Amino acid sequence: MGYNRKNLKRIKEEYSTKHLVAEREAEIKRRELHAELPQLADIDKKLSGVGVELMGVALSAGADKEARFAALRCETDALNKKRNELLVAAGYPADYTDVKYECEKCSDSGYVGIKMCDCMREALVMAGYESSGIAHLLRTQTFENFSLDYYKAKPESYAMMEKIFGYVKNYAENFESGKSENIAMFGGTGLGKTHISSAVAKKVIEKGNDVFYVTAVGMVSDFEAEQFGSEHMAKGELTDRYFDCDLLIIDDLGAELSNQFTVSCLYNLLNVRINRRAATIISTNLTQQELFKKYNERITSRIIGEFRILPFTGTDIRMQKIKGGK
Repeated sequence: MGYNRKNLKRIKEEYSTKHLVAEREAEIKRRELHAELPQLADIDKKLSGVGVELMGVALSAGADKEARFAALRCETDALNKKRNELLVAAGYPADYTDVKYECEKCSDSGYVGIKMCDCMREALVMAGYESSGIAHLLRTQTFENFSLDYYKAKPESYAMMEKIFGYVKNYAENFESGKSENIAMFGGTGLGKTHISSAVAKKVIEKGNDVFYVTAVGMVSDFEAEQFGSEHMAKGELTDRYFDCDLLIIDDLGAELSNQFTVSCLYNLLNVRINRRAATIISTNLTQQELFKKYNERITSRIIGEFRILPFTGTDIRMQKIKGGK
């Protein structure tokens, strides 16, 4: 699917006028200086005339074409030199009226030829952070600052978490929409599931994919609001993205209040995404046995059978930080 559709539409609209804004600002400066420095206006008028002559020569034929080009270029250079000297003498930088693009590579158009410019891609990544649902976490919870030291007290936990960390890091770096598998993270509170999920989200967004991160409570709230809320709410207004995004991350599954409606919504969501081969990551504090008790067999079997199970082990990292004064 690629970048979030709303973000892509908005960023493209911004870039469609961005270069015009820069050009308009330069034109305003030129007009102001023409009023202040009539001599500058005269030079610009001559430069414009020389430009027209250059176009005429380019379209013409004749043995003296190169000589005429050279003469006009010399005239242009002389006029530009005079123009720069006039601006500096008046207290302005020589490039004061030049168009100042934020990105010189694409002149604020968003594209270099037919290829998307790095500046536009960066804007889309930043927009992806904001629309992911966890912009604040993406700035602080990354692979780079995830520490395995908190698991060293138990060698078996350290070995397991080292293996899990290597797997999820490789998963994020090589994520492919429609091809990457589903993941279910099991384990108690404070074992790093949210940190790892955020790190995966950040890396996958940077690769140009649409990621949506939501708590199970928030997800249920959206489905309920759409079903039982205002009659003016369009179908899919709150929930379409759950089905459409490249990677859906559901945090803290099991914390939500369950009833027949919410269980049905969860089953439908998982089933649709599995059939579409749209990747989903689930994290839960429940054990697999508790998962069987809370949900019907259809949901549990989908998770156990269609997701790679990652068992997080160790000691609550938050409590370790409190005890350690960090």
